[in-house]
Amino acid sequence: MIPTLRPHDLIWLNARDALEGITESWVDGVWHTGLPVVVRRDVDGTGRIPVGVRGLKREQRAAGWVNPERVTRVVSPENLSVATDLLRSPFITQPPVQVAFQVAQQAWSWTWGITGSTGYALATGVPVIHAESDLDLLIRAPVPLPQEAFQRWAAQLGSALCRVDTQVETPAGGFALNEWLREGRALLKTHRGPRLVADPWGREES
Repeated sequence: MIPTLRPHDLIWLNARDALEGITESWVDGVWHTGLPVVVRRDVDGTGRIPVGVRGLKREQRAAGWVNPERVTRVVSPENLSVATDLLRSPFITQPPVQVAFQVAQQAWSWTWGITGSTGYALATGVPVIHAESDLDLLIRAPVPLPQEAFQRWAAQLGSALCRVDTQVETPAGGFALNEWLREGRALLKTHRGPRLVADPWGREES
C-alpha cells in the first residue's frame, strides 16, 4: 500500500506512460522507470499526483501528473538522512553530503530530511552533485516550534562547507527558514499557490 505522499517525496513509476501532461522533448531521452520523479505542490480534481521530472542539466525540469496506482516505490526526504547510509554513500566526499552527515550525527527535536539534487543523488546514485552544489534540507513542523531552536539550526549551518537552504513544512505549506528568520515573514508555498505570511502555522493572518 502506497503511503500518503507529500511534496519532495521521490516516487518510482511502473511504466513510461504513467507520466501524463509532459510536453518537454528532453524527457524521452533522459527519464526512464529506473529513475524517480518528485512530488510537487498542486491540486488535480481527478486525484492525480502532481510530479516533477529532473533532467541531467539544471534547466531540465518538467511538470506532469501521475495516477496513484502507477506508483511502485516511495522514498521520503527523511529516509535519506540516516547517518550510517550517508557514510556509506559514494558521494560522502562531496561537501553537501558531508554537511548532511554532520547534521545526522546530532539529536534534533524535529524530523528532518534531504531534498533537491543531493537527495536525488543519494536516492538514485546519479552524480548530479559536485563540489559547488548546495544542500537542500527539509524540517517537518506539524506544530509550531521555538524560533530559538530554528536559530541554532541556522547558525550552525551558516558556517557549513556549502550553502544550505532549509525548507520548513507545516500543515499549511512550506516556507524558507532563512527568509522567515531574517524578515519575520515568509512566502508560504501551498497547494493553492504562494501566500506571504508572518505565521506559517496559520495561527493568525499576516
